[in-house]
This record gives sequence, C-alpha cells and structure tokens, in this order.
Amino acid sequence: MMVNPDVLIETPKMSKQNQLSPSSNLVSELLTGMRLRGVQYRRIQTGPAFGMGFEDKPGHAYFHFLAVGTAFICTDDGELHKLSAGSAAFMPHGRKHQLLSDAGIAFQDIEKFDAAPLGESVSGVDTCPSTHPVPSAVIFYGCMEFDLGGMQGIGKLMPTVMVADTQAQGYPGLLPVLDSMKREICAGRIGFAGILARLAEVAAAMIVRGWIECGCENASGLLAALRDPRLARAILALHRQPGREWTVAQLAAECHISRSVFARRFETTIGVPPLRYATELRMRLAAQLLTHERVSIDVVARRLGYTSQAAFSRAFKRVIGKSPGACRQML
Repeated sequence: MMVNPDVLIETPKMSKQNQLSPSSNLVSELLTGMRLRGVQYRRIQTGPAFGMGFEDKPGHAYFHFLAVGTAFICTDDGELHKLSAGSAAFMPHGRKHQLLSDAGIAFQDIEKFDAAPLGESVSGVDTCPSTHPVPSAVIFYGCMEFDLGGMQGIGKLMPTVMVADTQAQGYPGLLPVLDSMKREICAGRIGFAGILARLAEVAAAMIVRGWIECGCENASGLLAALRDPRLARAILALHRQPGREWTVAQLAAECHISRSVFARRFETTIGVPPLRYATELRMRLAAQLLTHERVSIDVVARRLGYTSQAAFSRAFKRVIGKSPGACRQML
C-alpha cells in the first residue's frame, strides 16, 4: 500500500527550549505509576425521575459519564454538580454521593437495582417505566481501584468531584474519548461493554492528567515542589532510584544548592524532611508492589534497599499503618 507522505504526522524536533523539564519528567512518571482498574461498571438507562446512591469506597474512585439527559451529583456535604449530555465526572476519593435527576429526589442504593450482565465486570440497569419506552437519561458508571503509588500525596489534594464538560476545557484530547463513549453506549454494537470499560479508564486517567497539567488548582506542598526546578531534580532522583540509601547532601547535590538551603527549602515546600519523604515514598511503592503486582515481601524489601526484612516491616507499618502481610491480603 502506498502512503502519502503529505498526510503523515511529523515528529516534532526537540530543542533545548521544548525538552521536558525535570518537573515534566516527574509528572510523566507519576502518570506511569498510576493504577486505574475497573471493578464494577453499569450501563444505566432511566426515565425522567431517578435517584441512585453510592457508598464510600476507600481506595477506589467513581466515574460517571452522561450520554443522554441531565443529572446532578450530590455529595455528602450537600454540594451539587450538574452534568449535561456528554459530560463526565471523576471522584478520586470514592466518597459517598448520589446521582439524581433533580435535587432532593429520593434515591436507592445502586446495588439494589436489578442488573443484567453485559460482559466482564459490566452490567445493564433499566429503570425506564413502561410509559417511557425511550430513556430520558443514559449513564455509564464505573467503580475503579485508584492508586497513585509513590505520589499518593497528590491524591489527597484532588477535589471530591472533577467534572469535564462537553467543552472539555483543561482536558486536551478528552472530547474525542467522550464522543466515542457516547457512540458505543447508544449504538450497543457487539463488544460495546468491554470497549466502554476501557474508554472509561482512559477518560479517568486523562481527567487526572488534565488536573495536574492545569496546575492542580494551585495546590501547595508536593505540587509546588514539582513546579520548582531545583526541588524537582531531587524528587525525580528519589523516584528513579527509590532503593538507594540517599543522604541529604547527595540530594542537595542533585539540585546544585547547599545542603542547608536544600533541606530548609524541601521541608518548607513539601512539609516533611527529605529523608522522611524518601522513606514514605519507598513504603507507598512497596504497598503498590505487594497489592497490585503480588511481589513477595522479601523481594520488595530488597528492591527498595532493605537488607533486613524485619527493618522493612517496621518501616512499612509505621508509614502505612499495617504490616506488609496484611497489605498483601487486601486483594
């Protein structure tokens, strides 16, 4: 087959001005370490009045995509977030909330609705009354395991609800994904359930990326450090070699500043001393390896620079709040 070179996308030339900075590299590594895995999906079609409740799911995130109609997300504090057709919402903390046709309408827990299996982890819910053969709202909902690994501190700074509207401002590239979701959910072609599940995970990841790229709503702490080229170099070094026995002097050398200035700047910006951050990073990565990748405790300890499994277990429990063995049993 002949290819027309005029329509090929040219790979941009990377100059010193547009090469990734240390902070950009760190954000890229954050996204690489992110884990989003759907555990439950529902394709829901309803009549004009509906109310669905969702319970707290620690360690999980909720995703809602509204293909047809309008809806409101009501959080536990009573705040309302309106969704219009084509909009998506990501809830990174998995907080309790309701999805309503109107504020104040009665709701029922999502688990109490009859659901028919459509595919792996995907079910269909139809609550349309017989008097409304055409649904007033069509929704795709997902509950996902959400883990940022060593960058868990960023997750704590995320808002309860992150809404991407039909204009998808602040989320470059998301609109085509949402358009694809709308086509799949409405057409119901062969294999649509599995495709929707994968698209939902992509859309959720893009919402997280867009939030980070837009400055994380000017959040402080670790995110401020990502925007500081000098501190970013040290954080990048820690994330690239988490098993190395770093000293404050070595980290300061990565940033080309004195040990005292670095230590003071790091703790003032991030809120913890450099070596405590390094330990907490190792333990977050260890938790991810133990739960998601099922690596043995001994291998995780050695990979992260511990020659003694007992010392590793003590540090792990101090940071995570449970033993490595208990963490492995969570999944």
